[in-house]
Amino acid sequence: MFHPLRVSAVERLTDDAVAVALTVPPELRETFRHTPGQHLTLRRTVLGEEIRRTYSICSPPAPPGADPVLRVGVRLVDGGAFSTWALKELAVGDTVEAMAPMGRFRLDPRPGLFAAIVGGSGITPVLSMAATALAREPKARFCLVRSDRTAASTMFLDEVADLKDRFPDRFQLVTALSREERQSGLVSGRLDRERLTALLPRLLPVTEVDGWFLCGPFGLVTGADRALRGLGVDRSRIHQEIFHVDDGSAPPPPPVAAPAHAALTATLGGRSGTWPVREGDSLLETVLRSRSDAPYACKGGVCGTCRAFLVSGEVRMDRNYALEPEETEAGYVLACQSHPATSEVELDFDR
Repeated sequence: MFHPLRVSAVERLTDDAVAVALTVPPELRETFRHTPGQHLTLRRTVLGEEIRRTYSICSPPAPPGADPVLRVGVRLVDGGAFSTWALKELAVGDTVEAMAPMGRFRLDPRPGLFAAIVGGSGITPVLSMAATALAREPKARFCLVRSDRTAASTMFLDEVADLKDRFPDRFQLVTALSREERQSGLVSGRLDRERLTALLPRLLPVTEVDGWFLCGPFGLVTGADRALRGLGVDRSRIHQEIFHVDDGSAPPPPPVAAPAHAALTATLGGRSGTWPVREGDSLLETVLRSRSDAPYACKGGVCGTCRAFLVSGEVRMDRNYALEPEETEAGYVLACQSHPATSEVELDFDR
């Protein structure tokens, strides 16, 4: 369900990125209370076409009893209908439609040592994680390894500098610039698997970190994951959120062998229905033909908005960049990437 929220601020972060603050009315205070790391699905309609995009929340959660402060980071994407509008036209006083915060890439404040490896706009959810954990939990420590093209393209410079000033003994920052040489001790070049394998053990006790959070482009996240696994980090301590998979680095989806005739039964909002699956359609597309309230955003297997529980039958997912291995093992699938592998399939979006 979407709710109209008023834009209270639009702050230019870099030449190609802005931070947008949204005001939450008192009656929606609990609906929009978020956990650090979660994202918002935003919607606008252009010439009758509905456009949905997900953007991570960079602001810490509001204290109990206070109105939520929702601030999202938006970086311009070439040809992006939503990001272009946000950077060039969106203004204070405008209204944006938003779904309640969601996402399982998150960190509840607790004691321990945490670390993140981020690239570009991948800093957005991690900024909320680090700021909240350090402010609310005196025994929390956080190490941030971030990669950007140049210093001028780096989002949230002031906010990260503020964390260094406020928590000098508990916040560690390492910045790598892939397209710029600096004389300030910064790491230069791309943070690939080999470089991270060499760098990380010099920064902190890798296997003693309570939670690793990887966020950014596909290549960075997969390289960091392989580096950590090679260094002996248990899979359960690695959490990922991929922002971009359209750079040619992601493998193509496998071919789908679907039954000639298949039917989908889906439960959504307490109501169930059964519909035939058209050839080539995903399960999400099948549900949307009859239920426009089916949850979705990116339709690319990245955001996890369309997560559903597979009650019965079998499906084949083209791609999955949103669900943790524990979730798929428990029976969850991404409806936007799922096709029937049996003649009957049942999903539950309410679990």
